[in-house]
Amino acid sequence: MMFPRSQCVRAITLVAGFAIWTPGCSHAQESPQNITVATNRSIPDPTLQQSPMAAMKAFEPDANEEYTLAGGDEISIVVAGRTELSGKFVVGPNGRISLPTAGTVDLSGLTRDQASAAVEKAYGQYYKIVSASVSVDKYGSNHVMVLGAVEHPGLIEFDQTPTLIEAVTKAGLIQPGAASQGRTTGAKGITEAIPEECVIYRTTPTNEQILRVNLHDMLSTGSAMADLRLRRNDKIVVQDLRERTVTVLGEVRNPGEVLLTHNSTLPSVLAEAGGLTDAAGNARISIIDPQTQKQRFVRFNDLLTPSGVTEVALQPGEVIYVPKRGIAKVGFFLTQVSPMTSLMSLATIAAAP
Repeated sequence: MMFPRSQCVRAITLVAGFAIWTPGCSHAQESPQNITVATNRSIPDPTLQQSPMAAMKAFEPDANEEYTLAGGDEISIVVAGRTELSGKFVVGPNGRISLPTAGTVDLSGLTRDQASAAVEKAYGQYYKIVSASVSVDKYGSNHVMVLGAVEHPGLIEFDQTPTLIEAVTKAGLIQPGAASQGRTTGAKGITEAIPEECVIYRTTPTNEQILRVNLHDMLSTGSAMADLRLRRNDKIVVQDLRERTVTVLGEVRNPGEVLLTHNSTLPSVLAEAGGLTDAAGNARISIIDPQTQKQRFVRFNDLLTPSGVTEVALQPGEVIYVPKRGIAKVGFFLTQVSPMTSLMSLATIAAAP
């Protein structure tokens, strides 16, 4: 059985849909005005970003590398002509096994062929001719951990190369509607229960790597990289869609939180909130970030055009306020009072008859 092992990538790569981050590196690119040209000094080359496919391949282990032993693996050792030296063994947490006569042997990180050679060397100190073979009965160390918005978080074991799709599926995808209790998600709920995003954390002896994968988009486009090969002990955190919400207040029929999905638009969010009431104004809608107190305005008529819809990008945590007809001073609450009071004021207006 062949198992991959990737090289460490010490770089920061930000790409659409996912990102790899390795601590300890800095790749800030200087702007032209900050570059000073001096005698005998060259202008540094601009930093190039990896393409999305290159970033994924750099993170993904090679498909042709053999499996290496680690603590928890159950193995069989057969020594030709010497049944008393043969037997079944469990690799300890320290990567070692205890052989009859030969004593302790370290097999951690060795392939089966390398482990066979290590056993032969250990027995060779006591016997003239030794021919040993090592096979794996159970891949006890071949597991990844899946956390976050899954039904069965924890360790997932594999008898072959672990992959992202298989790991998430084994952990149990939250079914449509299950992640939306008490929240507005519309008739379809979470589209096909596929998580929008997941993050893979990998620790090596020399560094740490983080890969952010936009799983929903990759699956919807049919990308083969959605079935990314994983490495033993990878940690996958599936994003909880319940945290991706906006709050809709004001003149809508069902004010409250609305779940953001990969294809949410301002009109679709307003529709999820029950649509506008008859008292809604037709001037402009406010989109407020409670953290920064920044406010955006969208003219209602702009939502009737395709370009107006695509230009409005909603972010989790934002508040969408639809004013009453004749009210155009929502900004007063945001600039004159504290953020908490602002939201309370908006809620009061939304609940007013």
